[in-house]
Amino acid sequence: MPLDIVVVMDPIESVKTAKDSTFAMLLEAQRRGHGLWYVLPGGLSLLDGRAVARAARLAVRDAPSAWFELEQPSQIDLGPGQVVLMRKDPPVDAEYIHDTQVLSIAQAAGARVVNDPQGLRDYNEKLAALLFPQCCAPTVVTRDNAVLKAFVAEHGEAVLKPLDGMGGRSIFRARAGEANLNVILETLTGGGGRLAMAQRYLPEIADGDKRILLVDGAPVDYCLARIPQGDEFRGNLAAGGRGEARPLSERDRWIAAQVGPEMKRRGMLFVGLDVIGDYLTEVNVTSPTCIREIDAAYGINIAGSLFDAIEAREAAHRA
Repeated sequence: MPLDIVVVMDPIESVKTAKDSTFAMLLEAQRRGHGLWYVLPGGLSLLDGRAVARAARLAVRDAPSAWFELEQPSQIDLGPGQVVLMRKDPPVDAEYIHDTQVLSIAQAAGARVVNDPQGLRDYNEKLAALLFPQCCAPTVVTRDNAVLKAFVAEHGEAVLKPLDGMGGRSIFRARAGEANLNVILETLTGGGGRLAMAQRYLPEIADGDKRILLVDGAPVDYCLARIPQGDEFRGNLAAGGRGEARPLSERDRWIAAQVGPEMKRRGMLFVGLDVIGDYLTEVNVTSPTCIREIDAAYGINIAGSLFDAIEAREAAHRA
C-alpha cells in the first residue's frame, strides 16, 4: 500500500541527521516504498478551497552529508492517499496556526495528517500537561506577577517559563526573595500582558528530564533522560544537556497510561512526554524528538512503529 508522505518541516538543509526524528521518519517511509514529498518553507496554501502545497519529490540516505536530493518543485493537491507529517518546530504563532487550518482542509479532503491539526491547535505543549493534574507537580499559569511571586515564595524555588518556547529558551529558575525575581516576572509576562507558567522546582532534574515517546497512545519501552551539565539547570539537549537512554520506570508507565488514551483519541499519533522525577511537565505534540538516540541505544525502530500505526489506520480506512 504505497503512500505519498508529504513532510512539512523546517528547512531541510538545516537538519542534523544523527539526531533528527523527522529524518528517521523519512528514512523509514522510503524503506517501505512510500513516495516522499518535501513542502518548501511557506509552501502550504488554498486554491479555490483546495489545500495545495508547493513541494518537491525527495530522496534521503543515512549519511552525514549529501543526505537528501530534491527534484524540481511543483504544486500538488493534498488529499486521499497522502500522509502529511506536520513536523515544523514551534513557536506556534499565527502562521503555524494558519498552516494547521490549511491542513484541516487537506484532512477533510482525505489526507491523513500526523499529528491531527485540530490537536496541534488545541494542545499548547506547556498547558496540555495540566489536563492531567494527577501527574503534575504544583503549577500556576497567570498574567499576574503578584500571583507568580507568591507561588515562588510558597514553594521556595520554582521554574518560570513562557508558554510558547522550546529547547529550554527563556526558562528561569528562581528562588524566593532573590533580587531579580521582579524583573524575571516582568520579562515573562510582558508587564502583565502575557500568560506565564510557574512550576515547583524539582531537584530530580539532576537525574535528567526524561523524554517518553508515545506511538498511537502506547509508550515506547525506553526514554531519553536529558541530564544538565556543568552549572546549567536545564536538561534540554539544545541547552547542552547530555542524553542517556533508559528503560521506563513503573511511574513513567503510569503517567503514559494516564495521557496515552486521550492522545490516541485525538489523533495524536506521535507525542513526547517530558517527565522530571515522578512528574509530568510537558506534552509535546508539534515535533517530538529523541527517536535517533533511543534507537541507537537499544537497537529498536521507533519510526517503524509509527508507520505501522499509520499504515494500519490507512488500511482500516480503505476497508
